[in-house]
Amino acid sequence: MIATICIAFVVLLILGMPIAIILGVVTSFALFAHTHIPLLVMPQQLFRAMDNFIMLAIPFFILAGSIMTRGTMAERLIKVISLFVGNFFGGLALVGVLGCMFFAALSGSSPATVAAIGTILIPALVKYGYDEDFSVGLITTAGSLGIVIPPSIPMILYCLVMNVSVGKLFLAGVGPGLLIGFSFCGYVYFKSRRQGWRSRQSYTRAEALTIIRQGILGLLLPIIVLGGIYTGFFTPTEAAAVSVVYALVVELFIHRSFKIRDLPMICKDAAVLSTAILFIIACAMTFIWLLTSHQIPVKIADLIVAHVHTWWIFLILINILFLIMGTFMDDVAAMLIMAPLMGTTLTRFNIDPVHFGVVMVLLIEFGFLTPPFGVNLFVAMGLTNKPLMRVSRSVVPFIIILLICVFVVTFIPQISLFLPNLFYK
Repeated sequence: MIATICIAFVVLLILGMPIAIILGVVTSFALFAHTHIPLLVMPQQLFRAMDNFIMLAIPFFILAGSIMTRGTMAERLIKVISLFVGNFFGGLALVGVLGCMFFAALSGSSPATVAAIGTILIPALVKYGYDEDFSVGLITTAGSLGIVIPPSIPMILYCLVMNVSVGKLFLAGVGPGLLIGFSFCGYVYFKSRRQGWRSRQSYTRAEALTIIRQGILGLLLPIIVLGGIYTGFFTPTEAAAVSVVYALVVELFIHRSFKIRDLPMICKDAAVLSTAILFIIACAMTFIWLLTSHQIPVKIADLIVAHVHTWWIFLILINILFLIMGTFMDDVAAMLIMAPLMGTTLTRFNIDPVHFGVVMVLLIEFGFLTPPFGVNLFVAMGLTNKPLMRVSRSVVPFIIILLICVFVVTFIPQISLFLPNLFYK
């Protein structure tokens, strides 16, 4: 069966079929060719895959991100951050990194973060003398923090397929997210100091208070959502619903950034994206059911342990594998397929699944930044009208920094496990 699955998967991938269709076809073909199970089980498994309360968090977080992208929360956050760091060397670029970090904590989506922050900051950076390629690369890469800093949709997917606590994984993403964000800030500061990039702007006390007052509601959202989860006041799924209601009330009635008549289009965009993601999940969960029922993860674990004898070599191989897979496969789909296959192997090497989840999510970041499936690259192309190769070259220095941070997090587990161990004793 393993050979049939691999051959069918590769052939369909080469033919360019969507990943959800590939998973469904491969599962059906394997059932038909190697088992006596009727194909009627396929729609049953697809339905069962969707019958999970935590699934509701995904469309809710996507809808919240759509509301905030359409609204003015990103612009107000940028003004607040600029108030505090805008006068440093590279101050406006630092605003971009910190703005991406904060908006990531609001939307949980990398493309939404790039779109919201990039629309405002890329033209501003170029206007104030920053190199255009540097500006595009910075925002495109910093926007990928949307899947690391909680709440994060890929983290929810990982928890779904690996039966890991969402709260633990959200906490585990904080340390690596801050490490990557501040590493970007360090690079930005020293490069800007060398190039002399600096924009001086002074504010009166009244102006500063006005900026803080206008941005405070956006700053409160991650505190409400994450604070509610960690204090046990509501579940991650309920937190997603709270984020939608909060964002809607703030943008519609307080900021008044759009009208009620705009809501159908916002909901439509969120529904299309949610449907695509949930269909991939349903097909992936059905594929995982097939693999698990025939003990394929156990067989793979036996094969790996027979040839790999230390946990750190295993993690190096996983890093290399995902970096390669991210260049030709949808990254969330790759995680949904590979994570369950590695579950038994994690137990053999005594690797914490929470730490492994953070590593996998960090590796997914590269897929957002590398062609041909680099979604962040496509968003940046749309914002700047630059060709794909130019946008791809602009992110190279930041990818190197990201790669270093990923290997540090991979081999120093306490960076990701410190907060979960502190809150979940």
